Amino acid sequence: MTEMNENPLDILPEILMAAGAVLGLLLGAWLPRSRQWIVGLLAAVAAVAGIVAAAVAATGPATAAFGEAFAVDPVTGASRIVILGGGLLVLVLSGRPMRADPRESEFYVLVQLAVLGALVLAGAQDLLLLAAGYLLASIPAYTLAGFRKDGPGTEAALKYYVIGALLGVLMLTGITVLYATGRSTGYPMLSGELRDAPEALLAAGTLGLLAGLLFKAGAVPAHFWVPDAVQGSTPPVAALLTTIPKVGALAALFRLGAVPLAESPLPWASLIAVLAAVSMTLGNLAAFFQRDVKRLLAYSAISQVGYLLMPVAVAGRSEAAQPALLYYLAAYAVTNLGAFAVVCALPRAVDLADYRGLARRRPLLALSLVVCLLGLVGTPPTAVFLGKLEVFTAAVDGGYAWLAVLAAVNTVASVFYYLRWIVPVVSRGEGPTTRDGDRAARTVAYGAALASLGLGLAGGPVLAVLSGALTQ
Repeated sequence: MTEMNENPLDILPEILMAAGAVLGLLLGAWLPRSRQWIVGLLAAVAAVAGIVAAAVAATGPATAAFGEAFAVDPVTGASRIVILGGGLLVLVLSGRPMRADPRESEFYVLVQLAVLGALVLAGAQDLLLLAAGYLLASIPAYTLAGFRKDGPGTEAALKYYVIGALLGVLMLTGITVLYATGRSTGYPMLSGELRDAPEALLAAGTLGLLAGLLFKAGAVPAHFWVPDAVQGSTPPVAALLTTIPKVGALAALFRLGAVPLAESPLPWASLIAVLAAVSMTLGNLAAFFQRDVKRLLAYSAISQVGYLLMPVAVAGRSEAAQPALLYYLAAYAVTNLGAFAVVCALPRAVDLADYRGLARRRPLLALSLVVCLLGLVGTPPTAVFLGKLEVFTAAVDGGYAWLAVLAAVNTVASVFYYLRWIVPVVSRGEGPTTRDGDRAARTVAYGAALASLGLGLAGGPVLAVLSGALTQ
């Protein structure tokens, strides 16, 4: 019988986010409207404390908490830091737009709950906990997408909710089938039971489970919500939707491929490789024709999932897969949030043409945008460049050289639509105006650009830290 480990310190980052959300909800009911920012400050403090707790926990050996339902290993540790760091940046970006809003405290609480859901997804080692994480990451995000209560926001929330509810039902059905097939919901026990399971039941359950996680990651064929939800929501929420749930879902997919499905008779690796190829190609092709900056970044997010799925496809087949995925997740998160920070700093610049002359009026902001956009391409010495090299290496090492070649072709093709944004930025013109209240967003953009460069230059030591065995 498995010994029950119920040490709350093992899930301290998750406890801090949950406590911050509950306390923030209580404070919001008593604080006057002019003091609701205190709830946002509390959320930021909880995120910082969670990052510190996650960093301390990452120095210890891999373990499992609460009856092996939650793993505390390098995948969980790195995902915690990326998710909490991303949540902290979203809170900073939301400070000015939400100031004195009638529902300001509720917004901060919803952000914390969405972050908590992504944390649960990243560490879940039990199908029931995975389902709970999916719901916790989804329901607050539906509300955030339509938080403005205007036409585009309502449409974004409705599309996001309908697709999420449908694929969520498929995910729960898949979990039920896998439980009936493997006679357990815990990954360690499923790992042995699924080897001799009926292939038809195993395939049905796995596809249902995969549907929900692909939805959270924004990958094909569960990507239809991404462009409309990102375009219709506010820039800080769009930044959250394209970053934080994606990290949790991809960590969950990697853990599934590395533990319970590692020795199953299903062609899991080939299926993920095909999904990776289709996601990166479709995302790039659709982005070519976009002029709305948020919609362009939405399709960029779909294409980036394709690259991120490459190490998932070779989980258990290449030792480079785990550090490659975790490093790329961190690189993508900081670079994508940096690009959205520029969008937040220029709320009236919606079209690519609206950025004409930005380099003349705001040179540092323009430089930050250029660094982030070139970073998303994978230009040295940015972090995404090294991340792509690592995932390409892992794909080749795992026997998917064709996927690495296709990813390289897609990388070259993506230069086109990122340059369509960069050219107006460095062209002559008056440039978009910025307000004094956008100082926080500009600071995030500057910091994200520097972090992308710094993470790229310090890639060697970071990759070494990300290696380590998963909890089995």
